[in-house]
Amino acid sequence: MFWKFDLHSSSHIDTLLEREDVTLKELMDEEDVLQECKAQNRKLIEFLLKAECLEDLVSFIIEEPPQDMDEKIRYKYPNISCELLTSDVSQMNDRLGEDESLLLKLYSFLLNESPLNPLLASFFSKVLSILISRKPEQIVDFLKKKRDFVDLIIKHIGTSAIMDLLLRLLTCIEPPQPRQDVLNWLNEERIIQRLVEIVHPSQEEDRHSNASQSLCEIVRLSRDQMLQVQNSTEPDPLLATLEKQEIIEQLLSNIFHKEKNESAIVSAIQILLTLLETRRPTFEGHIEICPPGMGHSACSVNKSVLEAIRGRLGSFHELLLEPPKKSVMKTTWGILDPPVGNTRLNVIRLISSLLQTNTSSINGDLMELNSIGVILDMFFKYTWNNFLHTQVEICIALILASPFENAENGTITDQDSAGDNLLLKHLFQKCQLIERILEAWDTNEKKQAEGGRRHGYMGHLTRIANCIVHSTDKGPNSLLVQQLIKDLPDEVRERWETFCTSSLGETNKRNTVDLMQQMTSNFIDQFGFNDEKFADQDDIGNVSFDRVSDINFTLNTNESGNIALFEACCKERIQQFDDGGSDEEDIWEEKHIAFTPESQRRSSSGSTDSEESTDSEEEDGTKQDLFESSSANTEDKMEVDLNEPPTWSANFDVPMETTHGAPLDSVGSDVWSTEEPMPTKETGWASFSEFTSSLSTKESLRSNSPVEMETSTEPMDPLTPGAAALVTQPEGECSEPVCSQQIEETRPGLGSD
Repeated sequence: MFWKFDLHSSSHIDTLLEREDVTLKELMDEEDVLQECKAQNRKLIEFLLKAECLEDLVSFIIEEPPQDMDEKIRYKYPNISCELLTSDVSQMNDRLGEDESLLLKLYSFLLNESPLNPLLASFFSKVLSILISRKPEQIVDFLKKKRDFVDLIIKHIGTSAIMDLLLRLLTCIEPPQPRQDVLNWLNEERIIQRLVEIVHPSQEEDRHSNASQSLCEIVRLSRDQMLQVQNSTEPDPLLATLEKQEIIEQLLSNIFHKEKNESAIVSAIQILLTLLETRRPTFEGHIEICPPGMGHSACSVNKSVLEAIRGRLGSFHELLLEPPKKSVMKTTWGILDPPVGNTRLNVIRLISSLLQTNTSSINGDLMELNSIGVILDMFFKYTWNNFLHTQVEICIALILASPFENAENGTITDQDSAGDNLLLKHLFQKCQLIERILEAWDTNEKKQAEGGRRHGYMGHLTRIANCIVHSTDKGPNSLLVQQLIKDLPDEVRERWETFCTSSLGETNKRNTVDLMQQMTSNFIDQFGFNDEKFADQDDIGNVSFDRVSDINFTLNTNESGNIALFEACCKERIQQFDDGGSDEEDIWEEKHIAFTPESQRRSSSGSTDSEESTDSEEEDGTKQDLFESSSANTEDKMEVDLNEPPTWSANFDVPMETTHGAPLDSVGSDVWSTEEPMPTKETGWASFSEFTSSLSTKESLRSNSPVEMETSTEPMDPLTPGAAALVTQPEGECSEPVCSQQIEETRPGLGSD
């Protein structure tokens, strides 16, 4: 076997390391230098641990490569240096973490002016991150001694790699106490306040985005840690600082500047959305609600955050009416003047998150501002903006499903009676939700009847209508919704009831059943050739699935004819895969057949499977019949002496009939089966006159044997090597001395189709 031999070839690196004048670049030019380093090549590790080599590796990472170098190889050595230093070799981590001169050299990269080279910054961040992970105490102590570390992080926060380094500092330290020390240190350095100050219209967009993302990740990481370590005595100082009302007010005052900067506004809203998360949303359109009765702070929204936002609800409402100016947008559907914009979309997302908190004071302010009415207007105005439609649908669903909150004591109770849910009443009465749904539905149907295109919000409108129906029947505000529908004008109420039973019901049925059937019937057209000329008739999948739901699968198991037909088909299929050489006993065989000594002698040169089968049968003292009378179990084969020339001209000039006058369609293996030993001549050719059949025409079936169709109808001994040669020989190629082409020429009128 191959492991008996030493096939491992010595690496060329070992050969280079034997030289005294080998250089670091020569080793880095080798393709397998990284593999050898990760494989702990002793000579290579010892060479890399030299002081001058480590210093050169760090220099490659932090220094700009020469400008005159080819761009393809300019960052070759910095990249390889980074991979070598981060290969997680313990000796290298120890040397880097303990050598302060190397750490100072690495740290000097942050002293460069902004903006940093993003590629070199990623190398620097990766090396320092693995050192923080493997040597947390040494690296944190080193960074704490650097008074300007946080200042430099804030200075370069626009570079994504530096933002990642800040987050790695929070996540790579696993022991609770060292991690808590890092949090306290960063909080003392006012990292939260400094990041909030960056979210200002005067700053660049990259700094807005990275500062916002950093704050969002700090919130999520802190809450996840609080869930994992529920017995922690100390709260997370960074999260506590960010949730203070004065910090949120400072953030909001930055974005509601005289100049409306979309980047700053969107970044600030992202921070607010993260603070309002009780659980991280699983995916767009589905909000994971905090489990009832769970009082953990990670599943609750800080009241100070809500109060700070409530004071600015009017400013957010103004953004819906007058967003930051955007140029006219031309689309394939038409001209958008103005387009929805990222600002208004995020404001609506903020409103949906506020509705999820179900705070009565905020609900009342939204009702007075008519913010729900404004977003409904946008829903029907911007026909093709599904991002907008999804958020509006969530808002309506939350209003319908939110239990009533008592404004006096703040308790939430199920709406068992038509209570004073003002926002829900506002949705039906002031916003006229039912009337607008009916109007939009009728407008869409008229447009489609005229040959127009279906409105893009119709799917969401259907879901909103279904949500209202569900709230009427089972929702927490079911009694109030029923009362609000009863209070509608008679004409509107009758139209709604008719709509629910006719148009909405038909749409739901079409969406749940007909849409699936249409997709199934068109599947081949969508994913394959639709033209029949590209496929054979047997391969064309033209079966229609349009009436799948109407198919009756009732079976009558008492019909003996169907049972017999099924069994016959099974036997016929099994026959096609029978190679005559299986060593397993055939349960379908019933009759006995005896072989002549000549046949047994010739079978000794057959396959191993045939020998095993013969031996097994001899030990049992019985022979299983290879030809079954009712279903043609095996292929019709006959013994052929390959040393004799073909003499086929005698018996093929007459119609093919059995000795009992069986019709042509009954010709098969059953015609030639017999319980008596088959006589075999020395020449190997079958004698047609000596065959007799004891079967009736009713018992015989046509054989599907490929040998019978390609050669002749005479039975052949399945154990004869010559028969196997005829089966395996491709058509059109001659075997010695019989050729299938010669056989076909001696059979007039029996050619292939």
